[in-house]
Amino acid sequence: MPMEHSPSIGDWYKNEAGGTFEVVALDEQDGYVEIQYFDGTVEELDLDAWQDLQLEAVEPPDDWSGSLDIQPDDYGVDIEGHNRPDSHNPLDDLEQ
Repeated sequence: MPMEHSPSIGDWYKNEAGGTFEVVALDEQDGYVEIQYFDGTVEELDLDAWQDLQLEAVEPPDDWSGSLDIQPDDYGVDIEGHNRPDSHNPLDDLEQ
């Protein structure tokens, strides 16, 4: 018997196949819910199909880059370099 979860935008779930997804849109008037899997795939389900799913509520992933298909080296910023003691903060140049 499927467990009933009321869809709510921003909630994350894991389905019986192990895929994690977020509820990204909900239209109760027209009777559909739109979900986006961690890899970026978007799927639209009617609310009856939603109720038939066997879902487990989960926490959002720590790594938000899943749907972007990029590696940390591709972010375009030097994450490590911003906290160096010799780095210059442009806000220090502003008058108080």
